[in-house]
Amino acid sequence: MAVRSIAVALTVLALWAGLPAVATPYAWDLPPWVPEPVVPADNPMSTAKVVLGRYLFYDRRLSSNQALSCASCHQQALGFTDGKARSPGVNDELGIRSAMALANVAYLPVLTWANPAQRRLEAQLLVPLFGDNPVELGMMGKEQELFQRLGADPLYRRLFRRAFPQQQGRIDLATISKAIACFERTLLSFDAPYDRYKHGGDEHAISESAKRGEDLFYGERLECSHCHGGFNFTDNVTHARMRFPEVAFHNTGLYNVDGKGAYPSDNPGIRAVTADPDDEGKFRAPSLRNIAVTAPYMHDGSIATLEDVIRRHYALKGHAVFNGARPSPLRDQFIEGFDISDAEVADLVAFLTSLTDERFLTDPRFADPRSRIAVPKP
Repeated sequence: MAVRSIAVALTVLALWAGLPAVATPYAWDLPPWVPEPVVPADNPMSTAKVVLGRYLFYDRRLSSNQALSCASCHQQALGFTDGKARSPGVNDELGIRSAMALANVAYLPVLTWANPAQRRLEAQLLVPLFGDNPVELGMMGKEQELFQRLGADPLYRRLFRRAFPQQQGRIDLATISKAIACFERTLLSFDAPYDRYKHGGDEHAISESAKRGEDLFYGERLECSHCHGGFNFTDNVTHARMRFPEVAFHNTGLYNVDGKGAYPSDNPGIRAVTADPDDEGKFRAPSLRNIAVTAPYMHDGSIATLEDVIRRHYALKGHAVFNGARPSPLRDQFIEGFDISDAEVADLVAFLTSLTDERFLTDPRFADPRSRIAVPKP
């Protein structure tokens, strides 16, 4: 991580000194077992864009009432979620799904719970910024007001010039979204205890209980790893060594409101996009990295704890059964239920907890720069 830290520090020093705009190339600082992310050709990474994107990510001026920012729903200490089942927007209207974690979002080929077409971070930002179902940041029709707010800040004028010298520091939707996307691609989490155990050779990095939980997780009885495998613990992945991304959506039997597998009409999974009845209740499997700090769980935050996810959902062939319905006939083929003891639940939770990267959750490079770095005065 030292190379990246030095690059960011140099950029901040340059801002203080008022040096001319320079797009310093961004240096990935990854463990040898982790491939580089895919970066769009029209938005190459640079340290200056990352610095700008970090400021924008935490800036409440991106909301209509200047009360919310991206970070309002994506808080670092909670794995860039917010601890709520559903998050309120600027008008206090609740969203229909939980805020997704952003750790390792650079490796995800699809970016939301239930939209197969949402594949670029640069475009995804426009949903919370301008969406009206539900309203989140509430900036629909207020684009020029946003540009004026940011342009009135001498710091932002300097940051945009450094990040986008070829555009003469233009402040518009393209530069705002590209900068935030670059910052989000740096939110990399690969230093959990399990990483040090599995890839670093530290036999003592995780407990014996977690090691037993690892066996359960990867075993055929529970089938967890079919949807949560790979280095990012999800079957949705893309990286620079892959020719094609892997994309999958699953119905886990969370609901069965009509006995035929139906989900609530306002949250039917990717069927809302594809209009295919076979896609009823299908959602993207999230990464399990930092899962212990991202409660509540499932796409709508309807399950409070990891223990309940195991006992009252997967062990029962889906949470619909716990709520008194039959197992959904549309559930994924691997959701077949299992018997599990109290001790095994504890072991599996210990394994899942070993995926918590404390350094990621506290890394000052990902925190609000206004609370960590002295901002140059206008």
